[in-house]
Amino acid sequence: MSVISCCGSEDKVYPGKDRNSTNQSLLDSITSITSEDVELYVDASKATRIFIAVVYSVVCALGVVGNLLVLFLLYSRHRRKMSTVTFFVLNLAVTDFQFVLTLPFWAADTAMDFSWPFGWAMCKLISSVSTMNMYASVFFLTAMAVARYCSVALPLRVNEGSSRRLAKVVSVLIWAFSILVTLPHTIFSTTEVISDEELCLVKFPEVKNMDPQFLLGLYQIQKVLLGFLIPLVIISACYLLLLKFLRRLKMCNSNPKRQSKVTKSVTVVVLSFFICWLPNQALTTWSIFIKFNVVPFTEAFYTVQAYVFPVTVCLAHTNSCLNPVLYCLIRREFRDALKDLLLRATPAFVKGHSMKARRKGQVLVVIPLEKVQTQPTCCG
Repeated sequence: MSVISCCGSEDKVYPGKDRNSTNQSLLDSITSITSEDVELYVDASKATRIFIAVVYSVVCALGVVGNLLVLFLLYSRHRRKMSTVTFFVLNLAVTDFQFVLTLPFWAADTAMDFSWPFGWAMCKLISSVSTMNMYASVFFLTAMAVARYCSVALPLRVNEGSSRRLAKVVSVLIWAFSILVTLPHTIFSTTEVISDEELCLVKFPEVKNMDPQFLLGLYQIQKVLLGFLIPLVIISACYLLLLKFLRRLKMCNSNPKRQSKVTKSVTVVVLSFFICWLPNQALTTWSIFIKFNVVPFTEAFYTVQAYVFPVTVCLAHTNSCLNPVLYCLIRREFRDALKDLLLRATPAFVKGHSMKARRKGQVLVVIPLEKVQTQPTCCG
């Protein structure tokens, strides 16, 4: 059988645990390990686990606050009328919020040396929710890129009412497709006792004429293609076309300052997605090559999977707390809404704001024109 872990870290190597015969045979072939090497190995593993658990906890806290704030601002500002892009931002915030809620479970799992204490049902639920929202988040980022290009370059092709209906239909399709591509994870996720410890993992069965490693390779190909490569191509293409369109407008006396601002915003969005997900997807691709015997299983791969791969998972997860900042709080309307929220929620802000308003009221006095015309002059 083929065994993988659940939290977005397929085929992860667990230092010190016999997870599969391939990893163990590699360790058995390494005969020059000293007692100092073993002690360093265990210390590094413990340090890595503590680091991952702390990062998961921080990302969870920031993600919960950031995404709840975005949801509140969207509901208060766009409750009745919501553009296509804003509707996708709303769904993205819901997706990322659901995802970060699973991180405390993975933090506990990691801190306990990947021993799952929450039982079989929670293993299936948490691992499925994590995977589904990982896909949904990437899909909504892609939909937002397409919607942004269409709203700027093709504003007259679709009327406002039709675009909102289309956004709702696309959102339903994205959620449905995310559930569909998560089904393998949901079906085969389970708990299993290995080395006297209960683990939450995904176990592909042995099928006639079908190597479990081959099934695992197909699953990882799906993750790389649907979760990274195809969305990256679409996002990059949409934003490049958007920048090209804005450059054409610049020749027609468009606002160069606004174009520069859009260019920087687009660059930050694409780079953040690329930087957060590339390391994780690159190591997953390396694992795929090993599954299909393109490259051999080496000590370097074992070391990278044991220590580097979990860190790349953390980096990918930070995208869920970056999204609220990148897609909402950098926009002026949301910053103004946040300031207004602080003014209403903080007594100190309210007091300062009211004093400022009174000072303005003392200086700016508006006198109706008819009053000025009917008042007698002092000189008679």
